[in-house]
Amino acid sequence: MVEEKLHNIEEYAKKFNIPIIQKEGIEFLEQFIKEHNIEKILEIGTAIGYSSIKMALISKKMRITSIERDEERYQEALKNINSFSLQDRINTILGDALTLDLSEKYDLIFIDAAKAQNKKLFLKYEKNLREDGYIITDNLYFHGYVFRKMEEIESKNIRGLVRKIKEYTEFLQNNKEYETKFYSLGDGISISKRI
Repeated sequence: MVEEKLHNIEEYAKKFNIPIIQKEGIEFLEQFIKEHNIEKILEIGTAIGYSSIKMALISKKMRITSIERDEERYQEALKNINSFSLQDRINTILGDALTLDLSEKYDLIFIDAAKAQNKKLFLKYEKNLREDGYIITDNLYFHGYVFRKMEEIESKNIRGLVRKIKEYTEFLQNNKEYETKFYSLGDGISISKRI
């Protein structure tokens, strides 16, 4: 039943071209959460609730706050979360993560939102990270675009996004407050831990 419902969300995402975390990426994330006994997560970018549902299903202790700015996706996420009866464990907020202010502290912050805003989101929400917490970012390969030569990318918008993602990767590599590891899984994932 659970698997079937998850499959339906995956199919919906495919049909309506909604980006959800790749299978390899979510499996890696689930494993990481289990190994590090993570119980409180801030997710930036709910989309239709797929990753927050997968994470919430790991343990009954799991508490997730997830932010989504797109009203339609937010409504779809609520519907999906309710269908798993996870509304007590997943608090979904409709709003722009760049203008919201949260006071809680989290074991893990998962950045999976507008790629161009990764650095701003990292800097804004690191104050919400517990001392020994982690910040995980998805889509650092941006469907392989980051490995292409800039002049090969026809779309000006995509070139701009690729530039931003590369800048963010450099920011992570040079950030002395965090130790960041990069993984060639799914669409490229980074894990940053405060030193």
